[in-house]
Amino acid sequence: MKNLIISFLLLCVCAVSCCTNQEFPNRAEAIAAQIHNPSSEYVIVACHRGDWRNWPENSIPAIESVINMGADIVEIDIHMTSDSVLVLCHDSDVKRTTNFRKVFRGEPGKSAKVADLTLAEIKSLSLNRMHQAAVIDTLRMPTLREALECTRDRICVNIDKGYDYYDNVLAITEELGVTGQVLIKGKKPIDVVKADMEAHPHNMMYMPIVDIQKEKGKALLESYLSQGVVPLAYEVCWQNNDDDAFPEACRKIREQGSKIWVNTIWASLCGGAGNDDDAAYLASDPGRVYQQYIDAGVTMIQTDRPELLIAWLTKTGRHKY
Repeated sequence: MKNLIISFLLLCVCAVSCCTNQEFPNRAEAIAAQIHNPSSEYVIVACHRGDWRNWPENSIPAIESVINMGADIVEIDIHMTSDSVLVLCHDSDVKRTTNFRKVFRGEPGKSAKVADLTLAEIKSLSLNRMHQAAVIDTLRMPTLREALECTRDRICVNIDKGYDYYDNVLAITEELGVTGQVLIKGKKPIDVVKADMEAHPHNMMYMPIVDIQKEKGKALLESYLSQGVVPLAYEVCWQNNDDDAFPEACRKIREQGSKIWVNTIWASLCGGAGNDDDAAYLASDPGRVYQQYIDAGVTMIQTDRPELLIAWLTKTGRHKY
């Protein structure tokens, strides 16, 4: 456990040193340095499934779009095919995001689960735009390798639904030289994460997820605090603002020296109605929603409205290195 604590602290120290000279080989490394720097006031913008409002979610164009917006992290989801290839897909099956029903209409018993399809079968499907509003015949579901080749050195990547594939993901990131540009997160106990990390000479960035109004989430946060293990950041989730759970958790996390990530994508993840991206979009001033998180010490926000959030943060001086 002591080695894990030291490794966490060394990462932060090294990153702070890097941030002072502002010399980075590429943009992704500059963003990674900000992630590692607990004292930075730069607010990191993470884009949920890429720019899914304009392109199929988890697609290469959706990733390219948020890179062009100036986002810092693109969040993607992965599942493994029957022939052991990791592909970008949020759901366990492909019915919602592709034209599966059309392609396999002559096979009524055909499974749509990613785990039951080969990569060739996956690649035979067209991606749906904007939650099945239209089919884009030329776009196919990318593999994780293809996505990381696109993001390499340009933007950091948060791989969601990915911790169970940790070794498989790490093999790809090491081959491509992007391990330090990739963030993975989970709800595993500290000792499990420690053992997984010690099995490799290099590791991706890791962030625990703590749902601070649920018993397991509260216990996980307390285990980090009580054992003195300082992660780069915590993803904090909560359902309502009926108590002081959120401000109290933020206070403890800031005192510990970690960054705070919140999800404004859905109200159920950030305290209820009026606290999410849609509320910010409908408000005359997005700051009526987002400022509360800045005031709480949040410096990482996952959003479904990246253009809106980046514009507001830039205006307030919180999206400049």
